[in-house]
Amino acid sequence: MTQTAIHLVVTDPDQAATWYADALGARETNRITLPGGRTLTVELLLGDTVLAVAGEMPARGMRSPAGLGGTSAALHVRVPDADAAWARALRAGATVFEEMHDAFWGERTGQFLDPFGHRWALDQHVRDVPRDEVEARAAELFAGSATP
Repeated sequence: MTQTAIHLVVTDPDQAATWYADALGARETNRITLPGGRTLTVELLLGDTVLAVAGEMPARGMRSPAGLGGTSAALHVRVPDADAAWARALRAGATVFEEMHDAFWGERTGQFLDPFGHRWALDQHVRDVPRDEVEARAAELFAGSATP
């Protein structure tokens, strides 16, 4: 297991495992099935990151973004061709959260929501940007938008 593994709660772990394989190229490495055939957890490998998906269990505090009313996190995946990965995710049913664009910090990036409500960003490094330029651009773009 990598130093940090991701464990996502979804409405249907079987559908989610298939979606993450089709849309993001994840590969299934393990599956735990309960008596009666219900899938408890599907473990996937996304690049070198372990991604486990499990179904909701509200009584145990495990709820999907739909059950919580949204998600506050974005999972970033570095890819060699962000536009191709973006097109594949959208074809698989992702919903645009932030259009693909060239960001001021030197990445080609865009964000989408997967069919299970989790937010993902696809990132491709396109240029090195000096730190002072990144800070100046961030200050310009986000001036006045921070909340205490």
